[in-house]
Amino acid sequence: MKKENEINRRDFVGKAAASLAGFMIVPRFVLGGQKPDGSRYLAPSDMITLGFIGTGKQGKGLADGFLNTGETKIVALSEVYKAKSQMALDRIKATYAKNTQLGGMPEIQVCNDYRELLARKDVDAVVIATPDHWHAAMSVKAAEAGKDIYCEKPLSLTVKEGRAMVNAARKHNRVFQTGSMQRSWPEFRHAAELIRNGYIGEVKSIKVSVGPPPVAYNLNAEPIPDGLDWSKWLGPNEPVAFNSELAPPITRDVFPNWRNYREFGGGMVTDWGAHMFDIVQWSLDMDNSGPVEVFAPDGKEHKFLTYRYENGITMTHEKWDWSNAILFTGTEGEIRVQRKKIETTPASLKDKIIGEKEKHVYKSENHHKDFLQAMRTRSKPICDVEVGHRTATVCNIGNIAYRLNRSLQWNPKKEEFKNDKEANALLGRPLNKEWGVKI
Repeated sequence: MKKENEINRRDFVGKAAASLAGFMIVPRFVLGGQKPDGSRYLAPSDMITLGFIGTGKQGKGLADGFLNTGETKIVALSEVYKAKSQMALDRIKATYAKNTQLGGMPEIQVCNDYRELLARKDVDAVVIATPDHWHAAMSVKAAEAGKDIYCEKPLSLTVKEGRAMVNAARKHNRVFQTGSMQRSWPEFRHAAELIRNGYIGEVKSIKVSVGPPPVAYNLNAEPIPDGLDWSKWLGPNEPVAFNSELAPPITRDVFPNWRNYREFGGGMVTDWGAHMFDIVQWSLDMDNSGPVEVFAPDGKEHKFLTYRYENGITMTHEKWDWSNAILFTGTEGEIRVQRKKIETTPASLKDKIIGEKEKHVYKSENHHKDFLQAMRTRSKPICDVEVGHRTATVCNIGNIAYRLNRSLQWNPKKEEFKNDKEANALLGRPLNKEWGVKI
């Protein structure tokens, strides 16, 4: 018969071994440390928590992008269309199930009033993927709530709303990334560095090929579908009749057409222009400024909407051989660039290596990770709110010139038109008391 202390010792060793085995099978991402490739696992305490405002087609892609970084967890969704919030929730669940390295799926709150999401102390940042007419109000309120912000492009529906977003971010010391992700793509970075280093000589003209400006809302009324809170979808706007082109059902996997109507968006001038005019601003080192004149097309001297910068460079909103693309023409060559494609004259510039001592722009290879890194270091990301605002301003003053059908002088320092009350009145818009903010 074994002594009692031997039995206790055996029992202890067995329990310890079982405990050690249990410890050893804990997933590595729970413990932190370094992966075999040198990158870090993040312990749960180091993960950045996100709240998503807007879970439609664009929000779906953003959720995938942020989860794939392995640095975030989504803890709240705000959506005014129940079918879309459920679709987003199901998709997030599937992502966690498929990618076990992300850890267990957190409890996710779903609400149709984004203010409930902002009230949560555990939300580090918000991702705003709503129609443009909501961007300013939500961003300002998010900054006031102490949240960092990733807001989709175009940043703002009006110039004054954009400036209000900048002011709120600065006042509350928020990190703010505009979703102009082309700045994190190599072909656009290469174009910007070629131009800044003078490889096509002095830039003379730029053609930006994007679609048309917006029109006034003119769609017929349709029944509001079940599960859509139409008053919250409208938010700070004046009431209009519902039409499914503005908020299509989930059975139509399309980008909604609210962007074509000036009450909600700026047409393709802002929708695609916020990408392409943005790369022009970056390439010309104009991120804190902009053009000084915009000429409406007159069929004579100005066949197309034309911008002029103070240094004499002109830029036209003009269709050419490529769609959603830019053509830079200089004294010594040309650059043609669109997504995943760049061509140059001379052809050798396409593969030109920019030297270490030459001019370089901010380098980001992942727009989402860049935002998260800026949050951790409390620095400005590649497309800071001021950058997004200045690009949106280029688009918005172009739309004003189209709307008034005349040429305008713009002061980028004062952010107003010179001696033009009618044009200046279009720099902002009324926002209702319940959902609006001061602009």
